[in-house]
Amino acid sequence: MFAEGKTYDEVQQELSLSRSIVAKWKTRFIADGVTGLKDKAGRGKVPIYTAVDEVRVLELATSKPPKGYSNWSHGRIAKQLGMSQSTVQRILSRQDLKPHKVDYWCGKSTDPEFEAKMLEVVGLYLDPPDNALVLYVDEKTQIQAPDRTQPELPLRPGNPRRQTATYKRNGTVSLIAALAVHQGEITAQTMDRNNADNFLRFLKKIHRKYPHKQLHIIVNNLSVHKHHNPS
Repeated sequence: MFAEGKTYDEVQQELSLSRSIVAKWKTRFIADGVTGLKDKAGRGKVPIYTAVDEVRVLELATSKPPKGYSNWSHGRIAKQLGMSQSTVQRILSRQDLKPHKVDYWCGKSTDPEFEAKMLEVVGLYLDPPDNALVLYVDEKTQIQAPDRTQPELPLRPGNPRRQTATYKRNGTVSLIAALAVHQGEITAQTMDRNNADNFLRFLKKIHRKYPHKQLHIIVNNLSVHKHHNPS
């Protein structure tokens, strides 16, 4: 552009460069020709942290965090290693590591009607119909039913209640419960096994408990909840 007779102002404006940058490369070309346009040896900012430091960041980010934290954050890693948060972020970004995020194997539903069902459930939680009762029903199966091998000794002056350290197993039991979402009331019962018959009997029990209410039952996709039972 200078060979074409353009001025400093014209070169700056057309290339959007500062005057000092234009002058720098013009001076180097005049002094050394095309060779002067190449980067000089040893140029560039010397990295503060080494490859060993980078490995330390990666090892910490992929380890279990202490003190009850569920995951590492950029800030906690930086504080632990005595680095800046921006340095930690650059190192993790190069390896595409995101310790502050969690994903689930089965977190996304394949049901094409999922959104409509989700909105219906959320709507029941936020704004139930008049004279309606929203119940969330779920089961806890295979609960161990242990018992102490000796009776508990009662509280006495100078002595706390005492229990034997040994216990015996009495098999397992299943628990089913319904939470009245807006009232906070729980209806529960134990059962020997979790099947469609027991689930239906529990629903009938709820129906008898709330005879004048329109019941909205929210359950998961367990097979016993969808079993065809003519009774």
